[in-house]
Amino acid sequence: MAAGKMATLAKDTAIYGISSIVGRFLNYLLFPIHTMYINPDGYGTVTELYAWAAFLFVLLTFGMETTFFRFANKEGENESMVYSTALRLVGGVGLMFLALVIIFLGPISGQLHYSDHKEYIVCFAIIATLDAFQAILFSRLRQQHRPIKFMALKMAFIVPNVLLNLFVFWLMPKMFDRFPALEDIYFRFNEGVGLIFFINLTCTVLVSFGFIKELKGITFGFDRSLAKRMLGYAWPILLLGLVGILNQVFDKIAFLHIVPDIEWGKNQLGIYGACCKIAMLLALLTQAFRYAYEPFVFGGSKDKNSTDTLAQGMKYFVIFGILAFLAVMFYMPILKFLVAKEEYRVGLNVVPIVMLAELFMGIYFNLSFWYKLNDQTWWGAVMSSIGSAVMITINIVFVPKYGYIACAWGGFAGYGTCMLLSYFIGQKKNPVNYPLMDIFKYVMLAAVLYVIYLACKPLNEWIAMAIDTVLIGIYLAYLIKKDLPLASLPVIGKYFKKN
Repeated sequence: MAAGKMATLAKDTAIYGISSIVGRFLNYLLFPIHTMYINPDGYGTVTELYAWAAFLFVLLTFGMETTFFRFANKEGENESMVYSTALRLVGGVGLMFLALVIIFLGPISGQLHYSDHKEYIVCFAIIATLDAFQAILFSRLRQQHRPIKFMALKMAFIVPNVLLNLFVFWLMPKMFDRFPALEDIYFRFNEGVGLIFFINLTCTVLVSFGFIKELKGITFGFDRSLAKRMLGYAWPILLLGLVGILNQVFDKIAFLHIVPDIEWGKNQLGIYGACCKIAMLLALLTQAFRYAYEPFVFGGSKDKNSTDTLAQGMKYFVIFGILAFLAVMFYMPILKFLVAKEEYRVGLNVVPIVMLAELFMGIYFNLSFWYKLNDQTWWGAVMSSIGSAVMITINIVFVPKYGYIACAWGGFAGYGTCMLLSYFIGQKKNPVNYPLMDIFKYVMLAAVLYVIYLACKPLNEWIAMAIDTVLIGIYLAYLIKKDLPLASLPVIGKYFKKN
């Protein structure tokens, strides 16, 4: 990989990563508040509805993010027309979806067990529609390599969201004596749970005003012929996305329909959803890498060194993914306090399983470029369908007996299947010389360190963490020696070059 390209990727990843890291960190400040004031059954509602939101986001964007990148960088295509056409397609589908939800609100609410809170369904329908439309606007910023505005608009959602949540759960209850109406509102919406959703909607609308300049792109026109070609490219990605998101959220969407008792199920779903939040630290790394890597690879897809780019990108993703896994597990005695109430912590045993599933998902994403760059996206749909079938089967068969631990193993098996299929099929269709031996050495080192960590768990927590810190140091020392010499790093690298 050329040094200039690596520098560009590193710079964009850093900026996208900052917005993701800061945003997730600020949301983590809410996480202890939510688990302190919301009981597991209430958090089960939060978990379920946000799982539906994630599914709807994929459905309503229907692969147009990736399709936009592909066509905007294609020779002979009008970049502005591609952008405008994508906006109109996503916007039109979103409006039709919103109209159908309003028309069939009664049956939908009843089927989801929210007949007493139909407003939650309407709220999420609007959020999903706006999020899908904004996805193309954010993609435009990424395609134009404008990470600063991207980060600013992400923060424009996150900061008000955090502040309003703090008001609802920390300050608002202290005002009940002086303002009884606030108490009525608080308990009307499940002790503040419903207010989380309305805050989300408010902040999503707020961000829309930051896209005024980008929204003018919709006036560039609509090309029917282009739309047909874009939809032809997008539909396998939609199928791929749907089965992919099912791997992530099917357990949370279907949980209450699988378990024998709904009230017990809400409690268990709340525990599972809360503990999965800790595992999502690895998803943060995957997201930051994807935001920078996808436009980077598509923009250079005709480069003769693109296979080297894919190989090196995979290697460094795995290296830092393993590092994130070890860090979370080794410092669990501290991170567990993010889950404020003790009754949630019984589910912490799912964290390593969910994190490994997230690592498999990230690897699968890196492996997916062989069919995206060759316009054979249907391969992704086939492989993800198989993985999804594995995950769904495990959930349906084992969740009624074993509860949420089966959900974690279902995701592990589903993404593991997708990862293996993509690698072996990809090596036949579009071989990439991945540095498997280098990656294997990091995996084996991490496995040895993890076994030592498990052996030290019975010790005093602080003594165990001190040993675990040394283990992290060993991993970092190996990384610095083999693949990341200090002299190559920005800022501090100047010092090591001099010395």
